[in-house]
Order: sequence, then C-alpha cells, then structure tokens
Amino acid sequence: MEFPELHTERLCLTRIKSQHADAFYDIMSRDEVTYYYGMESLTDRSQAEEIIRSFQEGFENQQAIRWGLIEKESKAFIGTIGLNRLQLLGKKAEIGYEVHPDYWRRGYAREAVNEVLHYSMGKLDLYRVGAVTFVENDSSRTLLKSIGFKEEGILRGYLYQRKQSHDAVVFSIIQPEWNGGAT
Repeated sequence: MEFPELHTERLCLTRIKSQHADAFYDIMSRDEVTYYYGMESLTDRSQAEEIIRSFQEGFENQQAIRWGLIEKESKAFIGTIGLNRLQLLGKKAEIGYEVHPDYWRRGYAREAVNEVLHYSMGKLDLYRVGAVTFVENDSSRTLLKSIGFKEEGILRGYLYQRKQSHDAVVFSIIQPEWNGGAT
C-alpha cells in the first residue's frame, strides 16, 4: 500500500520522515502536550527518531498510519494524527493526535480528524473509529463529541503516566453516524 497523503484547506497530512525529528521532538518534549497523552515527555531527540521509525513499521505492517501535520502556509510541522490498532479486516481503528501548543484552538485538530475520518470511512471502508482519552482532557473530549463521536464509557486505570494509573474515556464513531465532516 502506498502511503496516503491527504490534504485539507490548511494542512497537508504527510508521511513522517527523519527530517521531521527535530520538530516532532519539540512537540513531544513539551509537558503541556504529553500531559494527557498516555506517555511521558521525550527527553532526547533519539527517542523521536525511534518513534518515527515505529510509525514506518506500523504502516508497513498495516497496523497503523501516522501522518505529520504540515501547515500549508508556513510549511511548519505542527503535530501528528494517526490511526492506531488498525484492523483492516475487522474494519476498525483508534484515532490519536497532538498539535504544537502554538497552534492550539485554531481548528487544526478538527480539520485533521475530519480528513482522517473521511479517508478511514471512505477509502479504507472502516466501520468504526475509536478514541481513548483521559477523563480530565476536556479539550479532546469536546472536540470528539463535536465531530460526532459517542462516549461509550470509562476504562478504569487504563492509562499509566506520571507514576500513576488514570481512568480513560472511550469514544467511537461508526459509519452510519458519520456526517462526512459537515458541522
């Protein structure tokens, strides 16, 4: 399968390569980004390089697709979005994303999620896309609900971060519910 490059009005969703390691490290080393991420902040650029390699492996094994978010106007790498736990035969995946704080509250995550859903429900013919987030992550919960994701319930002690277990909220959207990105 050839890597699917996607485009929105303001973003190019592209394959993440080693050339993006510095920008990816800059994002993922920020505690404000990883606070509700389910992993600790990166402390070394080599960790970013290893994660980027794992993105490639996940794609090659058809178990994940992770796109870099490139702002078209500035050409800046502003975050990533991806399908994790991808099961093409089972017609499902989980979506995850992060955006550099300088680009928060500008609608980039919504734009990217809608485009990935369009690709997932259309080209990949997935029936279900799930999402898991910290109970306290109001921004992500609000975004998911506004796009049409339904809250399914709580996974107790599901995420381990900052030396403690945290409850998580499970969301999903299924093909019959998705409105094609209209808001």
